[in-house]
Amino acid sequence: MTALGFLYPGHFAEDDYPRIEQLLGSDVRVELVHTGIEEDAHQIRTLRETNSAERLAASVEGLRLSGAEAVVWASTSGSFVHGWDGAQEQVHALARAAGMPASSTSFAFVHAVGEIGARRVAVGATYPDDVTGLFTGFLRAGDVEVVAAHSAGIPTPAEVAAWGAPEILALARAADTAEAEAVLLPDTALHTASHLATLEEDLGKPVLTANQVTVWEALRLTDRRVNAPGLGTLFTREPIVQV
Repeated sequence: MTALGFLYPGHFAEDDYPRIEQLLGSDVRVELVHTGIEEDAHQIRTLRETNSAERLAASVEGLRLSGAEAVVWASTSGSFVHGWDGAQEQVHALARAAGMPASSTSFAFVHAVGEIGARRVAVGATYPDDVTGLFTGFLRAGDVEVVAAHSAGIPTPAEVAAWGAPEILALARAADTAEAEAVLLPDTALHTASHLATLEEDLGKPVLTANQVTVWEALRLTDRRVNAPGLGTLFTREPIVQV
């Protein structure tokens, strides 16, 4: 049994995680700990305040007790708002506090783009333009070419969490271009675990979503690869460890 640990800010789309655990269909256990948020807002100031090293460190004890083998900070905007170097410092501090390998959703996107072999991507963000710009800058710092970016300008994660398949599909379509080899939907407040197959079928290309890549990143940290077609192209590689 492989236990994966996640620190998730607030209560928005956390039910994606048990759904992903079910779709993995293997001996993988997902452990989720909620961290507090200062304010429900897609604002740079708020996002930087939500994820202090002290707040994250205070949340890891429950994951250690659960037997988690790796931890991922399940907040894209809560990591990329610090820039590449700041996000690296954040996960290094988290690894020290947790005593286990650590990463964040922002780095998960960069690693996942490499995993599927994409060179050019489009971004469909729920965020305002300024926050989306920080994410695309983070991707470029990770040598990911961003050919298009669409910002929906939704002010709060709570509003995003209420979206269903039609709104999520509209966001992906608005972002997509013929040049893009994959489409990225970066908000962990989006419920996407049940819609990945539909998204990829509609766009005809890989779609990477925040909670999906977050779980994949935790598996990567534990040297696990699980074949789970229901979770999209990212999860259809040959597993390193047969399950």
